[in-house]
Amino acid sequence: MAGMLATGAIEAAAVCDPSPDGIAEARALAPDAAVVSSLDEMLALELDGVVIATPSALHAEQAIRALDAGAAVFCQKPVGRTAAEVAAVIAAARRSDRRLGVDLSYRHTAGMAAIAPLVQGGALGRVFAVDLTFHNAYGPDKPWFYDAAQSGGGCVIDLGVHLVDLALWTLGFPPADGAHAALRAGGAPLAPGQVEDYATAAFRAGDVDVRLACSWRLHAGQEAVIEAAFYGTNGGAALRNVGGSFYDFTAHRFDGTGTTVLADGPDEWGARAAAEWATSLAADPRYDAAADDYVRSAQVLDLIYGR
Repeated sequence: MAGMLATGAIEAAAVCDPSPDGIAEARALAPDAAVVSSLDEMLALELDGVVIATPSALHAEQAIRALDAGAAVFCQKPVGRTAAEVAAVIAAARRSDRRLGVDLSYRHTAGMAAIAPLVQGGALGRVFAVDLTFHNAYGPDKPWFYDAAQSGGGCVIDLGVHLVDLALWTLGFPPADGAHAALRAGGAPLAPGQVEDYATAAFRAGDVDVRLACSWRLHAGQEAVIEAAFYGTNGGAALRNVGGSFYDFTAHRFDGTGTTVLADGPDEWGARAAAEWATSLAADPRYDAAADDYVRSAQVLDLIYGR
C-alpha cells in the first residue's frame, strides 16, 4: 500500500480489514480513506481498482467479483489455488477489459533486471538448465497455510510459485511438461490431508530442464536460501540472497571459472510490482494481455501436485 501511494498515481479511497491493527496501519498511510466492512461495500463505491491480500482460497472468487464490478485488480500470489481458478480470473479480466496484476515481486529485483536480458538476448548461448531454490527456516504463522483446501498446497505454492514464475518469465513462458516431484511433511512422504514442508521437483520448460527445491522450517543454517540460476552453452548467471536475507540479493554472471558482478548493494524491490500496477492502472486501466501468462505458472504447479 505504501509503495502504491508513493507513486502519486493513485489514492486510497477505502480499506477493509478484519484486523483493527491492520485498519490502523492503513489509516496511518491514508487518513482520508473510508473504512468499509466488506468487499461488497467496497465495490459499491465504484472504485478504479481493488487490491486483494486475503487467504489464498478467497483470491479467485474476490478477484472475479471485483473485475465483474468493473474494477481492476492487484492480487497477492497465488491468484488461484489451481490453474482452473487462475484461468477463471484471467477470463473475468478479459471480459471486463480491466487490468490484472499479481504480486510476483522477484521479477522486479535489480538482479533479474540484469540477468533476464542475458538469457533472452542469447548472451548465455542456448540455456539448457535452470536451478531454483527457496528454503525458509520458518513456516507460515497463520493456520490456513496448513489447510490444503484454503492454501492449495504447502511450500511449493507459497514459495516455489515465485521462482517457477521467475524461470518461465525469464525464458519467455515456453510450454512446460514432464514434471515429477517428491513432497514431504515432517521428513516423511506426504500423507492425505497434509501440505508439504519440503519439496523437490523437476520439469521441462520448452527444451530447458528446470529443477526446484523449496521448504519451510529447514535446518539451513540461516533464515533463507534463495537462488535462481540459469546455465547456457556460453555462460551462466544467478540471482542469490545474501547472508540468509529475504530481501538482499546479488546477481552474477559466470564464464568458466570467472565471475562478474551484475548487481549488488541495496535494492528496494519489494513494492515494485505493486507500484508498477498502480502507475499502469492510472495510465490505462484496460486489460494487458501479458496477464495471460499467469496461468502458465499455475499449470506447472498443478503438474507438481499431480492435479
